[in-house]
Amino acid sequence: MKKITAGLISAVAGGTMLVSGAGVASATTYDTELRIRDISPNPVVVKGNSETKAYFDVGASRDVEKVVLSVEPASSKFRTMRTKGVDDLEGWRYAIAFNKNDPEGKWKATAVAYNEDGRRIATDSAYFYVDIRKGRADTRITRFNASPYKVRKGRSIYFSGKLQAEDHRWEGVRGERVSIYHRASGSSAWKWVDSARTGRHGKFYGKVRAYRSGSFKAVYRGDRELQPTTSRTDYVRVYRGWHW
Repeated sequence: MKKITAGLISAVAGGTMLVSGAGVASATTYDTELRIRDISPNPVVVKGNSETKAYFDVGASRDVEKVVLSVEPASSKFRTMRTKGVDDLEGWRYAIAFNKNDPEGKWKATAVAYNEDGRRIATDSAYFYVDIRKGRADTRITRFNASPYKVRKGRSIYFSGKLQAEDHRWEGVRGERVSIYHRASGSSAWKWVDSARTGRHGKFYGKVRAYRSGSFKAVYRGDRELQPTTSRTDYVRVYRGWHW
């Protein structure tokens, strides 16, 4: 009895203790692994009206049958937004498109792994950033008018109009320069005749002396934040003396 006990202790100490058949089977199992390895680009930069795709690379062990990826803004105030479409690429890679309508800032990506029985067996999450650069806003010139529509040579022609920019709705733009151009009847060339600054609600006014009949238009050249735009044309007849 003493010899058997000593032999057992020696075997354990030497690391050579025999295990049962069930123990051999359990040695072939391994822990499930799931990890979001890369998000590219990060940050995701969206410019103007274009769309930018972000690519998500997920690593998973062999017991994972399916991976579901989802993204959402990290801020709780955006949690009710619509679900983003996910393109399932080859080898646990995914692509998600972002545009100017998506919230800017920190986002969270979540990967969920399922086994062949459809049971959820692992999750992982990672953060990335979305940078929305909306570009230059659309503009327009409305209510452009040159008056009176008939005027004696040498008298004044008066101009008015409104410059607006679109930011979810059309709003007047203050402090911008608008140029007035004239094209004489029978000519194809537009010539600058006056400039004006927009005031409250984007309104502008100006005047020039009448010399030749022709069309007038207002032109806004734009800047780093606003697109250029041109108004409709307005015709004025210029006559000599008292004859119409």
